[in-house]
Amino acid sequence: KIRAGYYSDKYFLRVSQILRKEHYNPHVLYQFFVRKPAVVVGLDEALAILQYCVGYYSDEKNAHHLYRELREIQYQLYSASPNGSDDEIIELSTSRTKIRRQLNELWVNCRDQIQVKAVYDGDRVEPWEPFMTIEGPQQYFAYLETILLGVIARPTATATATAKVVKAARGKPILFFPARFDHFWVQATDGYAAMKAGAFGVSTDANADYWGAEGLGTIPHALIGAYQGSTSAACLAFDRQISEDVNRIALVDWDNDCIGTTLDIVKAYYHAYYSDHAEDSMQWSRVIGPGKHKLWGVRFDTSGSLRDKSVIPQNKLSLGVCPELVYRARQVFDEHGLHELKILVSGGFDAERIELFENLGVPVDSYGVGSNLFKEKIDVTADVVTVEGKPCAKIGRKAGNFDRLTSVA
Repeated sequence: KIRAGYYSDKYFLRVSQILRKEHYNPHVLYQFFVRKPAVVVGLDEALAILQYCVGYYSDEKNAHHLYRELREIQYQLYSASPNGSDDEIIELSTSRTKIRRQLNELWVNCRDQIQVKAVYDGDRVEPWEPFMTIEGPQQYFAYLETILLGVIARPTATATATAKVVKAARGKPILFFPARFDHFWVQATDGYAAMKAGAFGVSTDANADYWGAEGLGTIPHALIGAYQGSTSAACLAFDRQISEDVNRIALVDWDNDCIGTTLDIVKAYYHAYYSDHAEDSMQWSRVIGPGKHKLWGVRFDTSGSLRDKSVIPQNKLSLGVCPELVYRARQVFDEHGLHELKILVSGGFDAERIELFENLGVPVDSYGVGSNLFKEKIDVTADVVTVEGKPCAKIGRKAGNFDRLTSVA
């Protein structure tokens, strides 16, 4: 699809088409940059695209025909997969593979004719600083500009936003939880970007796909609802059924009483696994810790329009997960010997709010950050800055300093 121009802006696709038909293939230098400070990510993916998609079809007309046929077979497979016979699916799959091989045989790979230099995924760059260059015959790669800009822009925006909250948290773990706020197709890219920017964990397996890990998660509101609003019952069900290598972290704001709900869970665990005398709080610490039959942590996720029962009514700053709630909770938990119980907070946290909590010394152990990590926008731009070895750029642009760039084989 990339080689066929499926994802390319038409004007970039037509650059390659025109140059090819004109039998004109100038040697050019492109530089890539951003307009504000950023943590650049997506370069590895861009390099993989260049590895396989710089070039041309030796028989463009035949390649176009084969590609159209391939698309039609793919549509037929979409329909056949859920309802078609095994023979039909096998026949279509075989045809698809055959056409792909025919297209590959027609493809002339020209990756060895270009030179690429770049920084590394996760590097910080300044405005207008080139972070990647491509030099070589323009005809072979001009059509890829849309693709390259996109696979860098998206994760760079995510990484830049994540880096801000990581810095604000001053070493405390950041949990990357925004998967529900965007299309699932981008989860792997987003999770990789968050990891490169310093996030501690992600919420879906797709988020963690690039480095082969799994998503993390808490005992959610949905499960609590399934147990008629009993957080304790939901936590015990979770504990009975989920693998012991998963730490138990409970959402405790269902009744808008984070402290009371947490103590109820602790008592329920103690009663279920250790003793009928669940009111003996001096023994509650036995249920705190990692693994099965333990409560590792609690997550406060109070809505910004509500005030937790333990918080003294003041102004809007006492709504949601506020510093007072966390202070009070830590004090109460410690009074009952629950010193090792972790407190995670979430719900509208961004770099500014995390920095406020850290400046106030709020006893938070970890921050969960969601949709705010998708509010950053980073535009990535590519410019031709030299043609046939001579400066050639539009007004206001020029070749930058390439000293930080490393040649890519």
